[in-house]
Amino acid sequence: MSRVTYKIVQHDGGWAYTVNGVFSEPFPTHGAALAAARRAAAEQRVPGRTEAIMYETPDGKWRTETADGSDRPETDVEDST
Repeated sequence: MSRVTYKIVQHDGGWAYTVNGVFSEPFPTHGAALAAARRAAAEQRVPGRTEAIMYETPDGKWRTETADGSDRPETDVEDST
């Protein structure tokens, strides 16, 4: 199972959370960013429906796979302050 870590950081004149180098929108306070990261982390753990997905590969071929809706990552929130 994969793990996703949300990190609280100062960003763009306020606070944000970051996941794998991608920043959230800025929040005016540390507490607001922390609360948003906790919500996002909790939502990511919620299972969805198992569904068939279709996509085109870089070489132009179409593939169909089954996306398991219960395959959710473990999440946590790191506060760097």
